[in-house]
This record gives sequence, C-alpha cells and structure tokens, in this order.
Amino acid sequence: MDYSTSAADDLFVADLERRFTKGIAARADAADAAGALPEENWRDVVDSGYLRVFHPVEVGGLGLDGVTQARAMEALARACPSTFWSATMSALVCVKLIQTYGDPVEHRGLTDPLLSGERLACFPVVERTSGSDAGTYTTTVRRDGGRYLISGEKARITNATTADLAVVFSRLEGHESGWCYAFVDLRRPGVRTYAMPHLGLRAMPWGGLVFDDVEVDARDVVPVHLPEFPEGMAWGWLFISIAAIGIAESAFTAALDHARAQLAFGAPLGRMQAVQAALASMRAEIDAARLLAYRCSWHRTEGRLVQDLVGMLKPYATEMAVRTTERAVQVLGSWGLTPGHPVERLYRDAPMNVIGGFASNRLRELVATGLGLPAVYDDADRLAGTGLDLDPAGW
Repeated sequence: MDYSTSAADDLFVADLERRFTKGIAARADAADAAGALPEENWRDVVDSGYLRVFHPVEVGGLGLDGVTQARAMEALARACPSTFWSATMSALVCVKLIQTYGDPVEHRGLTDPLLSGERLACFPVVERTSGSDAGTYTTTVRRDGGRYLISGEKARITNATTADLAVVFSRLEGHESGWCYAFVDLRRPGVRTYAMPHLGLRAMPWGGLVFDDVEVDARDVVPVHLPEFPEGMAWGWLFISIAAIGIAESAFTAALDHARAQLAFGAPLGRMQAVQAALASMRAEIDAARLLAYRCSWHRTEGRLVQDLVGMLKPYATEMAVRTTERAVQVLGSWGLTPGHPVERLYRDAPMNVIGGFASNRLRELVATGLGLPAVYDDADRLAGTGLDLDPAGW
C-alpha cells in the first residue's frame, strides 16, 4: 500500500479545500438553520470537479487514486457534512451501483448527468417500518406484460425530496435471485415524495418516496443476489465513515482554537491537564480512523473487496466522531451547546452517521462472521433457552 500522492493531486485537494472553505463552509451554519442546501453549494461542488473524483477517465471521471479520493471527500465533509452527504450519495454510491450492476455503456445516459451535476440521485433501501433487515422489505418490482412496475414505500432516504433518479433496492417477482436494483426515473407518474424531520444533517434533503405502479424500463431492472448486497454497500459505508472523520476534525479544530484563546484562572484553558488529555485523545483517534479510511479507499479503488475492512472502519469512525464532538462540547462549555455555534451543529450531525447505512452492531456482526464465528441470524430459535418461548399460562 502506498499512501503517498502526487504533487498534482496535492494541488487538486488544496484547491478543493480552498474553494469549500471560502464558500460552502461559510454557509454551513445558515444552511443548517434553514434546513436546506443553498443553490450556491451545489454550484461550488459542480465547478470544483468533486462529482468526478470517484471514477476513471473512461467514464467521465478524473482517474484519481484512492487516497486522493478520501482526502477530497474529507475536504467537503469538513466544510459542510450535509452538502457532503447529498453530493457523495449521488456521485459516488449511486453512480458506482449503476456502473457495477448495470451496463457501463448502456447506462451512460444515467451516469453522465449525475457526474456533470445536471441531475441528482438517491439510494432508497430502508422502509418506514424496516431497517437493516432486508427480509422485512416489501417494495416490489413485478413484470406486467412487456414492462416492469415498482410499488412500495422507502423512508429516511438522502436526497429523496430533490433527486431525479433513484437506485432502488427492491424485491423482484419471478426471478430466482428475488432481489434487484431498479433505476427509477422519479419524474414519472406514480412517484410521490415527502420530507422527514431530522436531528442532525438538517440541510441534507431527507425523506421518503412512495411508488404506485411506477413504470421502469426493462433494461433498468437489474437482478442481484442478496449475499452481494453488503459489498455493494461498501462505498456507502466508506463515505459515511469519512463524513464522521470530517465532523470530528472540525470539532477538534474548534476545541483546540478555544483552548488556546480562552482564559481560565489567569491562564489559557489549554494549560489544564484534563483539556490537554481530551485534545490529545481526540487527535490520536481521528488520525487512527483516517489511516484506516485511507486503507479502505486504496483497496476499494484498486478493485479489491473491503467488506471486512470497512465493516471495522464505520463503527470505529462514526462512534469516534460522537466521542470527539462530546469532548469538544466539554472544552467549549456552554458555547458548544449554543445554537449557531459550529460545534453545536456538529454535535447533532455526528450521531446521524452511526445509524446511517447499517447501524454499528450489524456491521460488527458481519466482521465477527468474517472471523469465522457463527452467524447470529440463522435458522435456530433464538427464543429457546431465554424463557421467552414459554407459555405464561403454564406457569
């Protein structure tokens, strides 16, 4: 593994940081308060070339290495996590899924507008009453003569209210796999969207989609076997982890600046041993998460499977960001809980990453299974032996 980057790539990342700090970061608090992303943010993202960061030149990308991609992601995540989520979900996760499971040539008509910023995509997976258990999903694609129709409801979806295209994980009737990715044009009749309130990432478009017999082109229904699903999610787990790293780095910077400037008992706050210990722990944990993220991104960009690596990264990075923002609040005191202060916003943003794209405990189970431990969810009766299977009437 080689984590070094070229001088040209360093200049590219530096340009992103400069652009995003000047524009998107300066608007982050106002966007959070308004609960919507400013149009200027999207223009900044498009003009910077960020949407093309994740793809090879032959499909319209910039052909950057994995470490540079991770650094580019962190630059946007530090500027505004809400903008980062919206843009990266579309340009990275959705485009990769279309390219991997669809036809790279035939589906250029879908991916090219996403990379140019003309259109936006979302990735509907979970449902109103279902989380990470795919067995409870009910959204279904079925054949109707020579066409396909999709019906059902997906909820808690990034970009649901603003997207033009949805890469829907759905049941597929009449196919031995039982599942598919359906590339659904959200401008077709039968689609309804609605917004959902959320604690953090408030500026990120978030909500639900209802499909009422929406027609889907046959070429846009791609069967997928359920065991392949976690590997397809790996890009999502990686970008969520980097969102957490960006949040943690921003919170650490704010806490460090405060510790240097704030006077307490006649000296800078940073002279206190407890404050120094908190900042030192924050620095070490952020850097550890970043190195694992570089490793994951490097391997994934090289075409290697990273399910186990990213299954370790996401719980660590996202929970680390929660700890870091909590420590930042402790350093800043009441300022850290004052609406309008960046740390207050980051304190709310951090937990969203823990839950998004599979909760931590589900990923830990995948890692444990990869270590050779038995699967938790098998055909065994998990009630037996707990007493929960006993009939109270017989007591």
